[in-house]
Amino acid sequence: MTDKTLTRMDLSEALFREVGLSRNESSNLVEAVLLHVSDALASGDSVKISSFGTFSIRDKTARIGRNPKTGDEVPISPRRVLTFRPSHLMKDRVAAGSNG
Repeated sequence: MTDKTLTRMDLSEALFREVGLSRNESSNLVEAVLLHVSDALASGDSVKISSFGTFSIRDKTARIGRNPKTGDEVPISPRRVLTFRPSHLMKDRVAAGSNG
């Protein structure tokens, strides 16, 4: 496994090279897309990207957890969590690795 991380700069550089937008336009486009996605998620909407996957918000209820070190019971407050469910095409591509 590699420890490479895809960043915003990598995405905008790919747009610059492959689409032909200027570096500034590429950066602005990446920022606009990410802002739109995060705004939709913050408002409780799901975001489905065809052939990639679905991001959604899940409300978790309050519950009692346990501190694994001490064994003490600890209350866990209710919260909203972000979940991602990859599409079947994405699962297949990841399973194939760099061969796909």
